[in-house]
Amino acid sequence: MPANPPSDSTRFVLIGTSHPGNVGAAARAMKVMGFTDLVLVAPRFADVLEQADAVAMASGATDVLEHARIVPTLADALDGITYACATAMTPRDFGPPTRAPRDLFGELAASAHRVALVFGSERFGMSNDDVYRCHVCVSIPTTPDYGSLNLAQAVQLLAYDWRQALGGFPVQARTVDSQLADGVAVQGLLDHWQQTLVDIDFLDPAVPRKLMPRLRQLLNRAELAAEEVHILRGIARAIDKARR
Repeated sequence: MPANPPSDSTRFVLIGTSHPGNVGAAARAMKVMGFTDLVLVAPRFADVLEQADAVAMASGATDVLEHARIVPTLADALDGITYACATAMTPRDFGPPTRAPRDLFGELAASAHRVALVFGSERFGMSNDDVYRCHVCVSIPTTPDYGSLNLAQAVQLLAYDWRQALGGFPVQARTVDSQLADGVAVQGLLDHWQQTLVDIDFLDPAVPRKLMPRLRQLLNRAELAAEEVHILRGIARAIDKARR
């Protein structure tokens, strides 16, 4: 397997995974949050990274699968890691503290740790011995009545929270911001509406009852774009045409 890209300071570790589709979906969940370092510990299928279900569920994140590594033990997977987060309940006898992800991640993001998020198998989760190797147990807050999460869903939730703690990504608009209409355009629209409303007997010029000032306030609150002014004047023109 090729080595992981050196720029990624966060490692996602999946222990004993049995469903190739979950591996692919986890890779996709990682990539959309900007993470690429994936390590599998003793998966059920040695060729899991190449199986059709894994590739299909990765859906564009096959590069994460291509760079992923398979190792025999969790100790091997944590090589180079300085802070490991187990996604499991703290064992009853003793073990690391349990923290909610957002509180913990806010602290971790300010540290110099190289972090690993460790996930157990779909059926059995993490063994106590594996939990003991970790510094903390991360517990995703869920309804007390049903706390079962799919593996890839858990990866997505923690990847998102961790990325947000690291600063997140800017939201980029898919459309160009519309140019706001200026005062001249809005006044032209109001003048057009006023004449149309008079023509259809909705507005009595002798008793206007502050209708036009109220409409002006409505338009000011709406902060119309220039193209929206054109649409509203087009509606007024259509009314004029229908009236005639």
